Amino acid sequence: MWSIHHFMNKLLKAVEENLDGYAENHFNFVDSYTIQQPPNNQSRTSVSSYFVDVPHINQESTWDCGLACVLMVLQAVGIYNCTIQDLVELCCTTSIWTVDLAYLLQKFSLSFTYCTVTLGANPDFSVETYYKDQLPNDLRRVNMLFQEARESGISIECRSVSAKEISDFMLSGKYVAIALVDQHKLSSQSQLEDICVSEYYSGGPSYTGHYVVICGYDAATDEFEIRDPASSRKHERVPSWCLEQAHKSFGTDEDFLLISVEKGGAQGNPLGIFSL
Repeated sequence: MWSIHHFMNKLLKAVEENLDGYAENHFNFVDSYTIQQPPNNQSRTSVSSYFVDVPHINQESTWDCGLACVLMVLQAVGIYNCTIQDLVELCCTTSIWTVDLAYLLQKFSLSFTYCTVTLGANPDFSVETYYKDQLPNDLRRVNMLFQEARESGISIECRSVSAKEISDFMLSGKYVAIALVDQHKLSSQSQLEDICVSEYYSGGPSYTGHYVVICGYDAATDEFEIRDPASSRKHERVPSWCLEQAHKSFGTDEDFLLISVEKGGAQGNPLGIFSL
C-alpha cells in the first residue's frame, strides 16, 4: 500500500501538469494578470465611504462620452492642458471603443488595467441597432488594437469585475474607473433626475452604449458616486445594483478601466509627441 506522503506527491504532480496545459492554451497576445485587491476587510471595516474629487465635464456630441470621461480623469490627476478636441485628434475616429480609451490613457502615462470579457470586437453585437451600422467597419481596426496592446504596454485582463470588487477599489481611495454601461438601464432604473439623455440619445429602450466615471462609494447607502458626461448634474449617486445591471448588460462586454490616481500615476503630457 502506498504511503500517504507518496500519494499526495502523485496528486500534486497531476494538478501541476493540468495547470501547465491550461496556461499554454490561454490567450497569448494580451497580458492577463490579477488586479491587486485591497487588504482583506481593510476597506469595509475602517472606511465606510470614500470619494475622489473628479470634475464634471459634459460631452459635446453623441459619440464623445468616452473622451469626456478620459478628460475628467486627466484633470483629476492634475493634467489640465488638454481638451476634448485634443483627444479627438489623438483618436482619429468618431467610433470610440473602450480600447481607444485605453490607448489614450497610455499616451498620458496613466497607470491602469483594462478589464473586458471579450478580447476584441464582439461580432454578436451586430444584432443591436446601436452597433449594426458601424461594427463591420470597426472589426478589423479594433481587433488590431487588441493584438498590439502588449507592445504598447497596455494591460488587458479577460475577466468580469463585480460591484463588490468595484466598491472595494473605490473605498481604497487609490482608484477611479471608466465603465461602459447601457445608458437606458442606468438612467431609467436608477431614478436619477435631470439627466440630459434626450439631448444626446434618441430612440427606444434598446441598448445604448455610454461611458461614465466611477469615483466613489458609500457603504451606508450602497451607492456609487459617478460622473455622467450626459448629465447636467455635477454629482450623481447610483445604487450598486443599478450600476452593476447597466454595466453587465449585453453590448458592454463589461468593459472596465481601473485607473490609479495615486501620486505618480500621471507622468507628463504627451500631446503633440505621440500619435496613433
